[in-house]
Amino acid sequence: MNAIVKAIADSRHLLSGNEALARGVWEAGVQVATAYPGTPSTEILENLALYPDIHAQWSVNEKVSLEVAIGACVVGARSFCAMKHVGVNVASDALMSQTLAGVNGGLVIAVADDVGLSSSQNEQDTRFWGRFAHLPILEPCDSQEAYEMAIRAYELSEKFGIPVIIRMTTRVCHVKGLVTVGERQAYEHKGFLDDPTKWVMVPTHAKELLKKQGSRDVILKAYVNECDLNRVEDGSDKRIGFVTSGPAYLHVKEAFPDAPVFKMGMSYPVPIEAIRAFGETVDKLVVVEETEPLVETELKAAGVAVHGKDILPKTGELSPLILDKPIRELYGENVDDLADPDLPVFPRPPTMCVACPHLSPYYCLSKLHKKIRIAGDIGCYTLGAGHPWKALDTTTCMGASISMALGMTLGASDEDKDKPVVAVIGDSTFLHMGMQPLLDVIYNRGNVTVMLLDNRTTGMTGGQEHAGTGFDIHGNEAPRADFEKIVVALGVNPDRVRRVNPYEMPTMFKAIKEEINQNEPSVIITDQPCVLTTRFKRQNPLKVIDGCTGCANCLSTGCPAIIVTRRETETRKSGKEVEKAYVEIETTACTGCNLCVSTCGPDVIKPVSFLEVAKNVQ
Repeated sequence: MNAIVKAIADSRHLLSGNEALARGVWEAGVQVATAYPGTPSTEILENLALYPDIHAQWSVNEKVSLEVAIGACVVGARSFCAMKHVGVNVASDALMSQTLAGVNGGLVIAVADDVGLSSSQNEQDTRFWGRFAHLPILEPCDSQEAYEMAIRAYELSEKFGIPVIIRMTTRVCHVKGLVTVGERQAYEHKGFLDDPTKWVMVPTHAKELLKKQGSRDVILKAYVNECDLNRVEDGSDKRIGFVTSGPAYLHVKEAFPDAPVFKMGMSYPVPIEAIRAFGETVDKLVVVEETEPLVETELKAAGVAVHGKDILPKTGELSPLILDKPIRELYGENVDDLADPDLPVFPRPPTMCVACPHLSPYYCLSKLHKKIRIAGDIGCYTLGAGHPWKALDTTTCMGASISMALGMTLGASDEDKDKPVVAVIGDSTFLHMGMQPLLDVIYNRGNVTVMLLDNRTTGMTGGQEHAGTGFDIHGNEAPRADFEKIVVALGVNPDRVRRVNPYEMPTMFKAIKEEINQNEPSVIITDQPCVLTTRFKRQNPLKVIDGCTGCANCLSTGCPAIIVTRRETETRKSGKEVEKAYVEIETTACTGCNLCVSTCGPDVIKPVSFLEVAKNVQ
């Protein structure tokens, strides 16, 4: 009996959706797995890298990542690619051609949608890509389904000869649950399929493949109405039946446990006829989908009467609390006493870490902001738009800082034409999508100062390696991109390329002032690692000794280790009132970076020993 219990325990694991999906991909016999890190998808590849019998790699961007996975599937291996929702925009060039060519070995693409915008610049719905690219969409609702659908997706990919998209969302990616797992499958490698009419995407071949795509669409639409990934769950209260998928399904079940539900595991193509038949068993039909009304629109176009975004929010997660009021109103119930789903939450604005090497550049930029324009990019340094720096004018997408900075110089008004323009971009983002726009600046004789903030990691997504860190996903040494050589090779004058230690604040400030006054492109590269990595070297912490005058200059660095202990209003002899802010430094958090020291007028910030800090903690 104990052996049986142990066997069951060995097959059950507490896994997040990302971890479970990775397990399923591994069990499916995948040989090559690729990704570019992006929250909430990052941990999928990180977990795949833990398995020894699979090649896992970070690529420089999502397009390259998908193309590597496509190459592996073309020669007969099962391959996998992961990205967040906005990453599909980057990868779409490859995707839209490969959907015509199809696959040889199975190819699965996991896309993590950030429903509710926890860490993204938009909330786009990946299910649109199923319609655009004519690809099946699978939507797991929890970790167990993420694991199971990963395996099933490869079966479907090879059954229909096309890539399959698994749409994850933040809630599925990061919530843990018990998952029953199996063992890795022995996949029989298919070998290279030598067929130029399939793989060489020229117009003549594509025209024939379009015909095959049309025929495949018909087959898929018939299949989805019989597919066991879609199911009806009966309920005793027939007043409303729900059509839903993904985590919204769990929200519906929690809020209305007695209602009938049509759960879509495969949500594209939409199983219209199966849903039509389900609708005939209930009084009203409600589509609960995050975020766009895709299923609702297609059902209405097919003549199925449904409610959806006419009563439900068009953005964000559809939690039980959010569903409760509009659905009960549809039931005809009194909802005056129901809780307000939009209760105010104490704001917690994001900020940079203690001693972050980006603090100094933004402190300097904030002092110059009235005289310059600043184009930002995607990464930790996007936080430079917030308090206390307020030192970004734009942030759009990966790599856009340099491109938009060029446009800002070309399109400036007469009033602004002499204002220097600065583009701020990180190391991983520069390699992802920053080299091409810098080349464009050079080619079109633009004048932009680029601040390349190299913190030796992909910081915002948790500290992943990239081509500029010198290590691969396994922590093994790898060739390291040399940013100085790259920007010079792209055409930047070597005299206008400067490497600066950001913790040397006066040097940082001087470099920016000098470079923005040049009449040609320039690049300032910072060279200190992220404080959350092992590459960062902690120094003796700092402490405010007696004599703080309340000038608050140190607060302008934005370092979270500096704490205001009291505020006072001082009236000067002139009658002018000045607010004073007296501070302390949380020494257990301080890393001794010295940025605050360079701002302190009365010179009352001094280093202390680690021993003294330890005594105070005790």
